[in-house]
Amino acid sequence: MKIILKENLKNLGQQGDIVTVKDGYANNFLFPKGYAIMATPSNIKVLEENNRQGVLKREKLKTDAQATAEQLKDLTITIGTKAGANDKIFGSVTPLQVAQALKTKGYDIDRRKIEVGDIKVLGTYQATLNLHRDVVVNIQLEVVSE
Repeated sequence: MKIILKENLKNLGQQGDIVTVKDGYANNFLFPKGYAIMATPSNIKVLEENNRQGVLKREKLKTDAQATAEQLKDLTITIGTKAGANDKIFGSVTPLQVAQALKTKGYDIDRRKIEVGDIKVLGTYQATLNLHRDVVVNIQLEVVSE
């Protein structure tokens, strides 16, 4: 079944993409949650018209994301956490903690746009920020003991 995505979905596509999925996935998950609509000829025409009108808006969003990426590329964030023996931390560092640390520095980044690996030990790591479809920046994370 061909569908039009209404939201960005990881491993499926971006908003406005026309993708083919299995009928059950579309009918039981995507349509009820409002993540997609059926790709009928009329819906495709509406999508094309929206794309024509949204070109300038998307360019502005991309430009803003690139400006933010330039500011963030050399930034190092320090995250304090409780640690036990052998510098092993209790729990792990989450994207929410990174988002809060960025907010204290003056950058309001949604936690869902932050990818952090499995951090279980004190040290220096990298986090990936997906600011835009085409703009991705890596920042340094220093995980230290409180």
